[in-house]
Amino acid sequence: MKPISSEEAKKFIEQLQKNVPEASIQFQTYAGELTIVVDEAHLFPLLKYLKEKEGFNYLVDIVSVDHYTDEKRFEIHYNIVNLDTNRRIRVKSRLTGEYPEVESVVSLWPAANWYEREVYDMMGIRFKNHPDLRRMYLPEDFEYYPLRKEFPQLGIPGSIPLPEKDPPKPYK
Repeated sequence: MKPISSEEAKKFIEQLQKNVPEASIQFQTYAGELTIVVDEAHLFPLLKYLKEKEGFNYLVDIVSVDHYTDEKRFEIHYNIVNLDTNRRIRVKSRLTGEYPEVESVVSLWPAANWYEREVYDMMGIRFKNHPDLRRMYLPEDFEYYPLRKEFPQLGIPGSIPLPEKDPPKPYK
């Protein structure tokens, strides 16, 4: 990926603020990569602008972070790339509530379907207007989210029925 200088980042952010004026945008650069921090309410409009007007046509992944003791406990990160200019941007937002909900970006990047389902399954973050928001790895009736910090490292005994173990086979 082509690194971005601090000056280029400042100009880019100024342009974003002109085109998405209602969004409260902060930014930081590290190792030549730009990270944009936006408030939860303006996350989707900013991502839509970046896709449609700035050409960020490749969604690399969506990840989430659990800041267990913070007021805005959950954080969501979108890693996007403009394949024409070879630029990468990370867009992140802190989310409110025990069971936060953000707008789905499947309408912008169809590949988000699986990423959003994985974030929902592991962290419990819901995505409004997702075409098929259901669990990916765990049963639908499983009531926990394994990547949350309060989830026990050894799991919850009896929460999922496990297959019977086969008796050891004799050594030949």
